[in-house]
Amino acid sequence: MTTARTCWGVAAAVACAVALGCGGSGSVNQGQVVEFDGAKGLVVLIQDSNYLDRANPKFDVLPALRVQVPVDKREMGPAPEAGKLLALDCEKKQLVVFDAASQGFRTIDFTLVARQDNVYGDDVRVAGVRFPVVDPDKRTITVFRSKQRRLVTFSVPDEIFALPADSWRTGDEVRYYYKDPGQALRMMNITKTDIHKAGK
Repeated sequence: MTTARTCWGVAAAVACAVALGCGGSGSVNQGQVVEFDGAKGLVVLIQDSNYLDRANPKFDVLPALRVQVPVDKREMGPAPEAGKLLALDCEKKQLVVFDAASQGFRTIDFTLVARQDNVYGDDVRVAGVRFPVVDPDKRTITVFRSKQRRLVTFSVPDEIFALPADSWRTGDEVRYYYKDPGQALRMMNITKTDIHKAGK
């Protein structure tokens, strides 16, 4: 797996051309944001090795990439929200988070409390709710996996429960165009952007 990709697939190439103005002289990459320092203009992200299947991302490519946001603020979409929850498997009852200290992944076993499928973003159960929802009394954590349309409540051991709240948050996905891998020339927040309206 290379750390750089050119515009992939017909659909993605069209999206790239519309939203990023992608040309032949640069490259495009994308991933989930696990850290964002707005003051320094620094995004840390994990690439998706399963990027051709957008409904089933697999954020598992190391090392984490450190990318400066565009110098020209007009080339920057909505600021990304960082989150370290990379995967959640209800069948295996395991989740994967990005561990900033080791710059690697940490797999955590959990106890499934509730799972609700086919939950869309406008559903009253999730609309306007700030996830993750951490309940210190019940010792549970509730997350919404929007791509899977899945609302999940789980519990973890006390020493794991004490991890920072962003451990249970799914970070925004960003796509960026660059010539220097460490400096984005254009950056789009995929999570917060309607790609069909990006070029209008």
